[in-house]
Amino acid sequence: MSQQLAQSEKIAISQYDIYQLRRGWRLQWEAIQGCHVILYPEGMVKLSTTAGAILEQVDGQQSTADIITILQQRYPGAESLADDVVRFIDEARGNGWLTLKEVNCG
Repeated sequence: MSQQLAQSEKIAISQYDIYQLRRGWRLQWEAIQGCHVILYPEGMVKLSTTAGAILEQVDGQQSTADIITILQQRYPGAESLADDVVRFIDEARGNGWLTLKEVNCG
C-alpha cells in the first residue's frame, strides 16, 4: 500500500520543465576517475557515461524536451533515448540532485 501511495505522489515530468543542479552542487569531469561526477558539500557521486551526458545539458536554461533533442542529435542511433532521459531526470530529482527551476505549460 505504501508503495502505491509513493507512486501516486510522484509528480510527472513535463517535457517543458526546466531543471538545474541543486544549489551548492556541481557537475565536473574527473580525469582521474575517467567520468563526470557531481560534487556536493558532503561528498561526490560518480556518474555513468549516460548520466554525465544528460547532466551536461541540465543547466537551468534548457527544458527536458530541449535536452532530448540535443542528445538525439548527438546519439542518433539511441532507441529509447527520450524515455531514458525522462527516467534519469525523475531518478535524479528523487535523489535530490536536481531542483525544478521552472514549470512551463508549453
